[in-house]
Amino acid sequence: MMNDPLADSHLFSHDAMNTTFALRFRGVDPGTARDLAYECFSQIDLLESRLSRFVDSSDISRINHLGAGETLYLHETTYQCLLLALDAHARTGGLFDITLGKQIAHRKAGGDTPPPPLAGSLIIHPDVPAVTCVEPGRVLDLGGIGKGFALDQLRQVLDTWEVDDALLAAGASSLLAIGPSHWPVDLAAENQSLRIGLCGQALSASGTGFQGSHIVHPGGNEAMPAGCLRRVWVVAADAALAEVWSTTLMLLDPAEIPELIAEVPELVSIHAELDGGIRVFRADTA
Repeated sequence: MMNDPLADSHLFSHDAMNTTFALRFRGVDPGTARDLAYECFSQIDLLESRLSRFVDSSDISRINHLGAGETLYLHETTYQCLLLALDAHARTGGLFDITLGKQIAHRKAGGDTPPPPLAGSLIIHPDVPAVTCVEPGRVLDLGGIGKGFALDQLRQVLDTWEVDDALLAAGASSLLAIGPSHWPVDLAAENQSLRIGLCGQALSASGTGFQGSHIVHPGGNEAMPAGCLRRVWVVAADAALAEVWSTTLMLLDPAEIPELIAEVPELVSIHAELDGGIRVFRADTA
C-alpha cells in the first residue's frame, strides 16, 4: 500500500489569484516551514499583482487597456509567462488561447445571448519584455496557466531553501509534487475513481464540473466537438505545461487526442472521463 505523506507534513494555506493555495512541506521543522510558507505566499501575492486581469495596476490589466499602437514594457516574470502561453498557442494549433477573456466572462455569466466576436490583435515582442497593441479588442485572461506558472515559480523558492519534499496546490485542480514522496491524488469520475501517486510531477485537472461550463473554444461554440470530454487529468513535469494541455484536451473530440499528444512526449500521463468511467490515453511507465 502506498505510504501517505500527508500524515507528517506541515500544511499552510493562502487565498490569492481567485483560488486557495495550499502548501505541504516535509522534512523541515515547524519554524522553518512557517517562514518558508510566508516567503512562498509573498511570492504568490507579487505574481498576482502582475498577472491578474482583475488587479488594475497589473501588467495583464494594463495590456488589456492598451490603445492602438501603444506598447507596454513588462516585468520579466510576466513576460516569461506570456512567452509560455505564446509557445503553447503554437504547439496546440491555436487551441490554447489566453486572449479569450471577453468570451470566458460571457460564458461564466450565463444567458442565451451569442458570445462577443473575436477582435483586435497584440504583439508579444520576441527580443524585449514588451507587448504592443495593434488593434484593441483582445482581453488576456491567464486562468490556469497563471496558476501553474505560480506553482513552478514556487519550486525555485523551495530550491533556494533547500527543501526537496513538498506538495504545492492552487485549488483542487492544480498540483505540483516536489521530491521523493508519492502524494496520493484521487481521480473521480461519475462511476469510477482511481488513486494515483504524484511524485516529482505536476497534475492539472480541467472539466465542466470544476467551474461550470467555462471552457471556451477559440473557434466559437460551433467548434466545440459533440463528443467532448467531461473531465481530463494531465500529469507533466511542470505545472504550467500540465495546465496548458488539460485545457486543450477539453476542446477535442476524444478520437483526436492520440494523434495530438503523440507530438508531446513531455506529457507523462493522461486520464479522461468518458461515459462516467476513466479512460487512459497515456500512462506513466516510469
